[in-house]
Amino acid sequence: MKKTVVSLASVALLLAACSRPAPPEEPVRAVKVITVGNSAYASSHEYAGEVRARVESRLGFRVGGKLIKRQAELGQHVSAGQVLAQLDPQDYRLAADAARAQVNAATTSRNLAAADFKRYQALKDQNFISGAELERRDAALKAAQAQLAQAQAQLAVQGNQAGYAVLTADVSGVVTAVDAEPGQVVAAGAPVVRIAADGVRDVLFSVPEDKVAGLKVGAPVRIRVWAQDTELRGKVREVAASSDPVTRTYPVKVSMDAQVPPALGASVYVVPESSAVGAPVIKLPTSALRRDGQATAVWVLDKANMTVRSQVIQVATADGNEVVVAAGLQPGMLVVSAGVHVLSPGQKVTIYQQKAPAVSAASAK
Repeated sequence: MKKTVVSLASVALLLAACSRPAPPEEPVRAVKVITVGNSAYASSHEYAGEVRARVESRLGFRVGGKLIKRQAELGQHVSAGQVLAQLDPQDYRLAADAARAQVNAATTSRNLAAADFKRYQALKDQNFISGAELERRDAALKAAQAQLAQAQAQLAVQGNQAGYAVLTADVSGVVTAVDAEPGQVVAAGAPVVRIAADGVRDVLFSVPEDKVAGLKVGAPVRIRVWAQDTELRGKVREVAASSDPVTRTYPVKVSMDAQVPPALGASVYVVPESSAVGAPVIKLPTSALRRDGQATAVWVLDKANMTVRSQVIQVATADGNEVVVAAGLQPGMLVVSAGVHVLSPGQKVTIYQQKAPAVSAASAK
């Protein structure tokens, strides 16, 4: 009997040793929460820009040829009508001489046809020839006159071609770029010199795709000059309809309200005055956000049973170190603001309480 009791006790001990221990209960985590509420939108985006001339011309020759002289230099101020560059005009001069010789030949043929017509007209008056013969002489005279007109037009064209070998400035301004050097063979229409016309200056800057919708023509902007402690006012004059193929951003032009605009090419900072500034929005710190699959979510605290649940939200934009929530939250909700990556749906939590600093006995006295 005693042996049986001992055996049963040994078996019970062995079974107890082989069984898995009960998993420890998950600790109740303390989390920091914030109450969702409306706050004023105060973000302002600043963009780097450059002062440009409103009118910038890319000048090139209307004919092709070898560039033999370039009078324009980078940064030089030129006046309207000033010679900027010259091509080798030898071929165009020869063509003009050939056209001039054709005019002389056509003039001689016309004079000969006119003399024949006058003589045959006198013979017709004396009834020595028929009317058909006189009509043939009249047709020959008209053909000679047409050939002369054609030769004269060709001479005018060749004369213009020779004049096109000289490139002149069409406006007064500053040379901002030189794209050809003496000795280079340039094609017709290829840019040789770029000129920024004197007059009104604009500011050119680029905005990303998600911000271009907030910029409208006529919207006011503030312009801060990088090299000076001055601030100017301006208005959006033009917003590009398509993005730049390289940077994928949208160029925006701003007209400045300044009597003395900054120097051409100066760096400035542009701050659009958005109409959304001051509007009530829901904002959250970035530490409250987490990824839930392909969506952005936050943990919302259910105060009745002190558990958390995942809530998908839609982020509109950033406002400093906070994000503006477009949808998914309502004022009054409790959102976990720290430690979001160690929580799970339905997990029990407690609200973190800031510990009061310990008071020493000496200070208590």
